[in-house]
Amino acid sequence: MLSSGMTTAVNVTRNPDAAWVFRAAGQTGIPERALRAYVAAAVSVNASAPACGIGWNTLAAVGFVETAHGTYGGGSLTASGQGSRPVMGPVLNGAGFAAIADTDAGLLDGDARWDRAVGPMQFIPSTWQLVGRDGNADGTADPFNIDDAALGAAIYLCAGGRDLTTAEGWTDAIYAYNQSDAYIRKVHDEARAYAAKAGAAG
Repeated sequence: MLSSGMTTAVNVTRNPDAAWVFRAAGQTGIPERALRAYVAAAVSVNASAPACGIGWNTLAAVGFVETAHGTYGGGSLTASGQGSRPVMGPVLNGAGFAAIADTDAGLLDGDARWDRAVGPMQFIPSTWQLVGRDGNADGTADPFNIDDAALGAAIYLCAGGRDLTTAEGWTDAIYAYNQSDAYIRKVHDEARAYAAKAGAAG
């Protein structure tokens, strides 16, 4: 499908230091707080599943396409990684979107009839139940926290032994996140652009 240039959409950097994160945030326009979460999630998952090879820029591209790094609707990320306002996707009631009946008694999305995707990486509650992790070690796996959400997204993208250093593995991962060719193209283009703007870690 999207093989041309895919190598720049995979892992770009190993474990960048704080100075690199600060510089790369300025170069890419990614909020520094979000970029730290994407880098930490990629490092963590690649340590536990080295065959995956997920890049921070892939997570950043998903975060941008989903919610503009948690800023959709005029929000921002706090120092602790929480959104200044909860980011909620549309009601998944079959009207223009898939119909997904409630899976969490409205606990995460406030809707006990239909599900909604929640948080900066837009998890459906039932998916969060499977991949939700405590990325910031505060004792709670919270899809509204960028550290937790980025880690959950990395785990989800790497699931099933995917190798994101290959064009096929990368495309399969993004397709699993959102089954849309247009979505894959958007994420691919953003991931490449972020890699090009940030360069390799120093």
